[in-house]
Amino acid sequence: MTGRIHFHTETDLAFALIRLVRELQARLQLQKPIQMFIAGGMAAHLYTASRVTCDVDAEFSHRFVLPSDLLVETESGQMLYIDTNYNSTFALMHEDYLEDAIRLPVSSDLVEVFVLSPVDLIVSKIARLSGPDLSDIESIIRTQLVSADEIEQRATEALGGYVGNMRNVELNLVDVLALARRCQQNA
Repeated sequence: MTGRIHFHTETDLAFALIRLVRELQARLQLQKPIQMFIAGGMAAHLYTASRVTCDVDAEFSHRFVLPSDLLVETESGQMLYIDTNYNSTFALMHEDYLEDAIRLPVSSDLVEVFVLSPVDLIVSKIARLSGPDLSDIESIIRTQLVSADEIEQRATEALGGYVGNMRNVELNLVDVLALARRCQQNA
């Protein structure tokens, strides 16, 4: 990947995320640091500022019970919460996606926040590839300068650990690579 990573942390949604993380720390009464790894629409928003979401898809370095009433309101009145149904095992994920996640420059005292790398975020959307996934992928490619070759390499490596319907994932990968190549040609 070329270029420097830029996170959009000055948006209404990003400010709400920061409040949500701080509220999580307070409600859990943490005594030691944990890591939070953000995927999905919130990660796309942090990279592009063009995606709006009401939930945060995240996994954590430690186990705990997430308070069911944990949510914050954005300045525009939208509610933001951590999706308790998110599960990274349902996505196409490279085996190194957590190690390659990028630290968000805002956290709380005991919650370190990371975002899937742009290429891993794209790869994570390939298996499902529905709803806003294609527009998220296009925006990430354009703003973070991810190449088709990088996506193909990372996704191909990730396929080794995938046990779902390979044909659908392979067809989705073809579509994503075609999109990435069009973006590269128009850049």
